[in-house]
Amino acid sequence: MNELVADPAANTDYAQSEPSKQTFALVSLTSLFFMWGFITCLNDILIPHLKAAFDLNYTQAMLIQFCFFGAYFIVSIPAGQLINKIGYQKGIVCGLLVASLGCLGFIPAASFHAYPMFLMALFVLAAGITILQVSANPFVTVLGSAKTASSRLTMTQAFNSLGTTIAPWFGAVLILSAASSSGAESVQGPYLFLSLTLAALALIFHKLKLPKIDATNPNNDAIEQQQDSAWNHKHLLLGAVGIFVYVGAEVSIGSFLVSFLGESNIAALEEAEAAKYITYYWAGAMIGRFVGAAAMRHIAAGKALAFNATMVLILLTVAITTDGKVAMWSLLAIGLFNSIMYPVIFSLALNKLGSATGQGSGILCSAIVGGAIVPLLHGVLADLIGLQISFVLPLVCYIFIIHYGLKGSHPQSTAS
Repeated sequence: MNELVADPAANTDYAQSEPSKQTFALVSLTSLFFMWGFITCLNDILIPHLKAAFDLNYTQAMLIQFCFFGAYFIVSIPAGQLINKIGYQKGIVCGLLVASLGCLGFIPAASFHAYPMFLMALFVLAAGITILQVSANPFVTVLGSAKTASSRLTMTQAFNSLGTTIAPWFGAVLILSAASSSGAESVQGPYLFLSLTLAALALIFHKLKLPKIDATNPNNDAIEQQQDSAWNHKHLLLGAVGIFVYVGAEVSIGSFLVSFLGESNIAALEEAEAAKYITYYWAGAMIGRFVGAAAMRHIAAGKALAFNATMVLILLTVAITTDGKVAMWSLLAIGLFNSIMYPVIFSLALNKLGSATGQGSGILCSAIVGGAIVPLLHGVLADLIGLQISFVLPLVCYIFIIHYGLKGSHPQSTAS
């Protein structure tokens, strides 16, 4: 099956001859990274809110992330096939419209006070975000030199983090603060606003004149292109595991932050107040991505990844073994070092895939299902052994990321 290819090497002439179009396209795509960061981070607010509204335990509350990130696993491959037929730009428009429909689903879910309806709306919303990611991530990697792909994707991800930095305040004020008087209905206004915003963006991207990226590499032999497969590249497969455990760990930590800060031995904060502290977590990620985008022009991406994962390992250990503000700020500081991990793992995994890049992108996006599995397991652990000690699960995830940065990311092909 032919896959839509986004190979940096295939578009060298485009990158050199049309810098103004390249810049305009990057700026336009940045708005999408902001929006899906904003929407995804609102799950961290929804979890404690719906947990209280429906009297859920931790495992049941984590079904929010299970349904949201489970969509990545189910939708990513079909999304890649869709984009293969309609192209990147139309794929973006399609993703925005599906996400808008998902946000709209929150209105009847709240009206009927039905948790399963919330989960269905979240799945539809995440399906739209998945289509956006499958379209936009490889698009960014081709808009410039292959050597600076990690830096470029990290920069756009920084604006994703801007969205995640703003979202907790938005949710704390408009959802959690209003929850005591209106219950589940407090989500209706914010998600109606998001639905209309996404629909407006879909209209804008329908009208924009973005560059068309070639679906094949004219420098490669056609027969070689058809024979190559992403499954032949060990560093891509290990990168998929890296995406799985990273997204799982990041989502898991963010999902439990409000509850962690509410623990009596940590900070004993009310939900609305604790939610505002999530801003520090995601602001750290935003700052780290801006710094990382510049630093990785001079530092090997694999080494930077291993260093950051080691720092997270240390901070998690402190958060698990201490109390009070030390544990609190150790967990919040993880955002700073999480910052570069997703874009770096993504770009390292796609390195030197050639004609298999499009297929590789679909595999990596499917691996985002880690955001569904790891938080659910974390919830089970929290119910069984307690919230604080349950953070040992994401700690194990970062051990693999260290390995990938130091060794597993080196391009290797298993093709005979």
